[in-house]
Amino acid sequence: MTETGTERFRVGGFESLSFCDWPGEIVATVFAQGCPWDCPYCHNPHLLPAIGSNELDWTDLLGFLETRRGLLDGVVFSGGEPTLQRGLGAAIANIRTMGYRIGLHSGGPYPQRLAAILPLVDWVGFDIKAAFTDYDRITRVPGSGLKARKSLELVLESGVDYELRTTIDPSLLDDKAVAMIGAELAAYGIVSHKLQKYRPIGIRAA
Repeated sequence: MTETGTERFRVGGFESLSFCDWPGEIVATVFAQGCPWDCPYCHNPHLLPAIGSNELDWTDLLGFLETRRGLLDGVVFSGGEPTLQRGLGAAIANIRTMGYRIGLHSGGPYPQRLAAILPLVDWVGFDIKAAFTDYDRITRVPGSGLKARKSLELVLESGVDYELRTTIDPSLLDDKAVAMIGAELAAYGIVSHKLQKYRPIGIRAA
């Protein structure tokens, strides 16, 4: 657990070098602790609780990033769900002062918090879980589709570069469900949408 301004930012994991978390960029990835949703295919279940058992020290992380200036293109905040934590803005500000560009992975469960963060980021990897009317079945949280839709609209309106992606677990999303996602995105004029294969690695036992 670490201090960033007046809020605490909890780091559940850190990848010092990644070529896949931000397309075309060489980055380090900060995994935020905590997520309000409970998707069955989540491959980071240890990050779901708001407080983790093996949280990393923020000061140590910043010290490492200081040594990588000029070697990395940016830093990605992933999770978990980074916008769960109110200290996210201060954490991003810490890293921006080093000259890093900022990427954000989010599913959009907190539209108002996302709106406050968008001016601070350079790219968003936005997770589309399902057709918005079908979100509750995937996230197991009522009303999650409405929040995700609003968050997507905020990303589109912001002008920030983004990538939309959906994890395809065939036990949850069949061809019809995937087609519904595509139709909803097409209504926004979106034609680029990445489909990711489900990876049964690190998930919780059924």
